[in-house]
Order: sequence, then C-alpha cells, then structure tokens
Amino acid sequence: RRQPGSAFKPFVYATALEAGYTPATLIDGLNTPVETLEGAWTPDDEHGESESMTMRAALRTSSNRAAVQMLQQVGIARTVQGAKQMGVGDVPSVPSLALGSGEVTLQAMTAAYAAFANEGMVPRPVLIRLVEDRDGRVLYEEQDSATRAMSEQTAFLMTTMMADVINAGTAAGARRLGFTLPAAGKTGTTNDFNDAWFIGFTPRLAAGVWVGFDQPRTILPNGFAADIAVPAWAAFMKAATR
Repeated sequence: RRQPGSAFKPFVYATALEAGYTPATLIDGLNTPVETLEGAWTPDDEHGESESMTMRAALRTSSNRAAVQMLQQVGIARTVQGAKQMGVGDVPSVPSLALGSGEVTLQAMTAAYAAFANEGMVPRPVLIRLVEDRDGRVLYEEQDSATRAMSEQTAFLMTTMMADVINAGTAAGARRLGFTLPAAGKTGTTNDFNDAWFIGFTPRLAAGVWVGFDQPRTILPNGFAADIAVPAWAAFMKAATR
C-alpha cells in the first residue's frame, strides 16, 4: 500500500460530478488557505498560479490547489465514501486526501479506473479466469462480477476529462511515444519523488504502472510520473493493443 499522489484526484472529481457539478464548473479561491488542525494550509502547486479554473482544466493540469478546494466544496466524508465505492479501501478524512495522502494498492487503483471505461461499474479483479484439461473440458471458470460505483454519465464525463490528460496534459508523453489509440488516465507523483504512478485505459483495456522502491525513498531527483511511469505504460499498451 502506497500513497497515489495526484492519481487520487479523479475520485475527488467523480464525487463532485455525482453531486451535480460539471466539467465546466469554475473552481475559484484557489489561493484561499484551507483550515486544518495544524493551522491554515495552502498546498504547493507547480501547475499554475491562476485564481480560478474549470474542473476540466484542473484535472488536465493536475492543479493541487483546485483539487483541495473541490474536496472542501464536495465534502471530505462524501469523497471518502465515493473512494470506498470505487474499491480503493479506507482513506483518511483529511484535506490532503485530494492530493493522495491515503494509501492504496496498484490492483485496487487499476480496477477503480477501469470503472470509468466500464460505464461506472468496478470489476472484481481475478487471478485465474479459466482452467481446462488437456481435452479442452472446462474444469473451472471464474464468473465476471462488478459493482456500480457511479452513474454512466459520471463515468463518461470523467473519461473525457482524463482523455485531456493524455492528449494535452501531464501524460501527453504517451502520445509522443507513439501510442495513438483513444485513451484516458492520470499521473501521480508523491512527496520526495518516492512513488510514480500512471493508470490509464482504452475502451477495452485498463493498465496501471507504479514505480518505486520497496522501502520508500527517492526514485531519482525530479522523478515525475510523466517521465517515469508514463513511458512504461505507453510501451506496454502499444504491445498489448497491437
């Protein structure tokens, strides 16, 4: 279990869409500090200095300030519940949740992202799909199952927003590396560059990449997910969808 960083932000925005917000909703007051038990807090943000931006632009640019402000608007408790419905497990009820301060597994994150491509249904991960004997008789077959985590409309809108991330956002490197199919996803980089994530999907295949050490430490200086995790994802997806 590791912190997902900005790869958690889609769950914040999915919760907001479920609450009636839209991709065009303007998130303002981005420089307004958030009150926490430790005092007023304004998250670091290397992704711009604008006082306001739309939800779509906030996800595309991975704005930390916008994600924290949206979490405040939609509610921490509601977002925690939404994350549980997505299957990522228990996460802390704190303002930094918007920046991925909880701990998750790669399997849970990949299954959760698959729900965006799966009309809002989270698939249950399985290890063995089918067992046959040498004559082709089926000895065991796993039945697919999924649970609804969001509406079809929310899944569709989130997919269009995360497509922007690949086409013109922090994961645009996948396009530069030659992956051309319709796709969507989100990067995540944690403090001190200890973890680099990219989870993305086409209409038929979701795949997640996590890069890091067994015991958390800096992968390399300025080791952003865009430079570490996205190339691995693009290489795999190019082969898997050939």
